[in-house]
Amino acid sequence: MGINERRKRERSERKNAILRCARDLVVEYGAEKVSMMDIAQKAELSKATLYLYFSSKGVLFQEICNEATERFIEYFNSLVTPNLNALELIRLFWKAYLDLFGRSDDMIVIFSMKQYMLAEFPFFPINENPEKAESGSSFVIYTMIEKLIEQGRAEGIFESNINPGVIARTILFIFSYIVENTVKMPKSSRNVKTMLEDLKSLLQMMLRGITVEGVDRSQLLLPDLENLKE
Repeated sequence: MGINERRKRERSERKNAILRCARDLVVEYGAEKVSMMDIAQKAELSKATLYLYFSSKGVLFQEICNEATERFIEYFNSLVTPNLNALELIRLFWKAYLDLFGRSDDMIVIFSMKQYMLAEFPFFPINENPEKAESGSSFVIYTMIEKLIEQGRAEGIFESNINPGVIARTILFIFSYIVENTVKMPKSSRNVKTMLEDLKSLLQMMLRGITVEGVDRSQLLLPDLENLKE
């Protein structure tokens, strides 16, 4: 291995180590209480060295959020097969979420970071015009959900008079509320399984509310938590 290749590898490894340290600190203390100095100390770096990798805490947090979003989208797309209807895709969306985040603190970390970066409106945009809305990780998830709801409406599964954007934002409001309550608890008191069970129940209630009569109600049931991917 040449000198340049070794330096690139070392820089990548150090960058990943910084991200891991930041994630661990956010799990323990919350995004607002973690400083760049805290991250530098945990990563055993000087603050000046840390700034060579990330220009601010917001930039560092955004990279963690974007990486998690990209990982989720890639995994979700790997589960999708042709000719699935909207309800089948929504169940896969939930399954992908459980598989990737159901046994970890990742979503708590991401929400805490997004809340720090968008304190006035955490986790997702409210803007009605997509071209004016945020283009980051939160808007990507919002757009995915909106498209699934729009597909269901086009297929005649969901009521024709619903607004997919409003439904997508309402789903994310529910998510925000449930995760926010979990984030506020000390790490030792958090129960991710309870959080997921509450989220699943509320999502199923919302699906029942927008689904037209005549659709098999068993299709509205999301995968059980005990079937989480090992």
